[in-house]
Amino acid sequence: MKTVLLAGGLGTRLREETEFRPKPMVEVGSKPMLWHIMKIYEAAGFKDFVICAGYKSDVIKQYFSSLINLSGDFRIDYGSNLALQFVQGDTPDWSVLVSDTGYETMTGGRIKKIEKYVGNETFFCTYGDGLSNVDIKALLDFHKSQNKVATLTAVHPTSRFGQLNIALDGTVSEFSEKPMNDEWINGGFFVFEPSIFDYLSETCILEKDVLPILAQEGQLGAFKHEGFWQPMDTYRESQILNQFWNDGTAPWKVW
Repeated sequence: MKTVLLAGGLGTRLREETEFRPKPMVEVGSKPMLWHIMKIYEAAGFKDFVICAGYKSDVIKQYFSSLINLSGDFRIDYGSNLALQFVQGDTPDWSVLVSDTGYETMTGGRIKKIEKYVGNETFFCTYGDGLSNVDIKALLDFHKSQNKVATLTAVHPTSRFGQLNIALDGTVSEFSEKPMNDEWINGGFFVFEPSIFDYLSETCILEKDVLPILAQEGQLGAFKHEGFWQPMDTYRESQILNQFWNDGTAPWKVW
């Protein structure tokens, strides 16, 4: 079963990091965001990936084409018979297809453009800039039980600001620093049936043009995830994720 990763956006709100590379290639620890997301799926047994590249797609292509060189030690014997030998490494057991889906293509259009690589099968899809400890197998089981075209993972966002409870006399009775909100939002980590391609065009926006129609038709399910979810839209959020990783407390590290 394939996992489609949306990795072509400009990442304008993270300009400090994305001037020279696409946002999914911004590092958490010493690995790109894409690597972390792929490890989440690998831990659930899913290792076949289609990456929808766009902005600075060459960076993604170069990374995966040279991943075997970057994953361990190697020996080069210079002489009449030049030889390259890999002596130790930790190359992941993945199948990775990188498709340049266009510089300005929207999310729905990117998925439409890789239809030929997915074929007539159910597939995962998620954004290349969000990490979570969502149970991928439970998500898939839920999707199958709903018999719908699409399932998204619903998450609680973290408030950007501290929350106050204020008594009538003006006394602050409770202060919460950036608490989780009660509402549900789209956290990505989708499961799609191949019939999703009937709703897509190469110019459409998934969130604006497709998901609302699926919801109106009763063809969109929501898998509620109460656990960790964190996007990386800003430099501050990239620092949060790196702090988790450096402290050894990364909730999304399920492998």
